[in-house]
Amino acid sequence: MRFSDIHERAIARKGGLANLNALLPNMPPLSELEARTDDRYLSEITRCVFKAGFVWRVIDNKWRGFEAAFHGFVPAYWQQVSPDVLEELASDERIVRNMQKIRTVPENARMIMDAVHQYGSFGAFLKQWPSDDQIGLLLWLKRHGSRLGGNSAQYFLRRVGWDGFILSGEVMAVLRHAELLDASPSSKKGLQQAQAAFNNWHQETGMPYSHLSRIASCSVES
Repeated sequence: MRFSDIHERAIARKGGLANLNALLPNMPPLSELEARTDDRYLSEITRCVFKAGFVWRVIDNKWRGFEAAFHGFVPAYWQQVSPDVLEELASDERIVRNMQKIRTVPENARMIMDAVHQYGSFGAFLKQWPSDDQIGLLLWLKRHGSRLGGNSAQYFLRRVGWDGFILSGEVMAVLRHAELLDASPSSKKGLQQAQAAFNNWHQETGMPYSHLSRIASCSVES
């Protein structure tokens, strides 16, 4: 199946090209990835971790409290924070008091600092990773970070402006209908199949991966 067919279906479902284009995510230049500071990456990772399996608006509404409780998410501090600080956070009413997720902050801070030591910043690390190997980046984040499996890492990458796809239920339905996905999207084989499909669609259209993903999701009923 050519992506042009998927695109036409999405245009029809959304009532025209202008309406569809209004739903596409903004794609900042790669330079903005490097300009974003490391504390903002730890903040966004933590937000996506806490949102997983939870009501998203609750996390968003409490996020100022999270920023205050975690002192701005400075990775150099959180990578070596004492267990006592984490225990205090478990009773802090400004945040969602989930100790398992609280413990991800120092673990993901260490992941960020490891990349900083090698690349100069976490943004520079993301900038050099190509979109045609998103599955490699997802596996890296899962292996080196904490609770960054499933779609959490995909949503994190989208939020910070890295150009990639999100394997939502709608996108997986499109891939399966086109007979491009016959394995679980959480498996290595499934991720490879999804990556191959998006690489082919990118070559066909020249569109950013994030736009391809959003258009695909708009082409089917949610």
